[in-house]
Amino acid sequence: MTDRNPKLLIEANGVSKQFANGTQALKNVSLTVERGEVLCIIGPSGSGKSTLLRTLNALEEISEGDIQVNGHSVHNRKVDLNRLRTQVGMVFQQFNLFPHMTALENVMLAPLKVLKQPEAEVRARAEQLLAKVGLADKAQSHPAQLSGGQQQRVAIARALAMKPSIMLFDEPTSALDPEMVGEVLEVMKALALEGMTMCVVTHEMGFARAVAHRVLFMDHGEIVYQDAPAAFFDAPRNERLKTFLGQILKN
Repeated sequence: MTDRNPKLLIEANGVSKQFANGTQALKNVSLTVERGEVLCIIGPSGSGKSTLLRTLNALEEISEGDIQVNGHSVHNRKVDLNRLRTQVGMVFQQFNLFPHMTALENVMLAPLKVLKQPEAEVRARAEQLLAKVGLADKAQSHPAQLSGGQQQRVAIARALAMKPSIMLFDEPTSALDPEMVGEVLEVMKALALEGMTMCVVTHEMGFARAVAHRVLFMDHGEIVYQDAPAAFFDAPRNERLKTFLGQILKN
């Protein structure tokens, strides 16, 4: 696409998603994400946040509209999904680590099997990434020997091992005990400071306020409001958002 804005990494236009049971999860959603931008997505349960995130790397099919990542239409039948997913890293609520593998082996697996990179090169990068997330001393530990926060940090290192253009985070701290949340958010803050493009579905309002370039509020499958963090949290111009924030921040 010769006329495409080179800063745009993600462009979604008129995206709708209806599940087989008739539930309308997304309704005519359009958004853009620029390179280096951190976008935080908040909203009540069932508002379509996670569904939207999963459509960005075709983990969920869409009913209408188009999503482009790096200028390639994600939901085009001809798209190479394996190649796409090397560019779009994803971290889920659950850690999904292979229990029989060490932390180091979990991080090495995809570059070895999918990218067919040399083992020595993959091992060196995996060790660097574990150090980056503060787990250099846990390289030979299995998931069962790690706390939830440590497992999630291994999952982040695993996603980074593919050298993605963008990282998607689907409520990455929601399955963690409260004392482990901070260690994961610190890793994410460091990635943001390094210029990693990130889309984060989160209930951590402090993180969104401190790290996001833009915060987006969803309700009933629609983008209701979006703004820079200061205006979003301190002077929201949407009654539904005011009510939501009042309930969340009160707790």
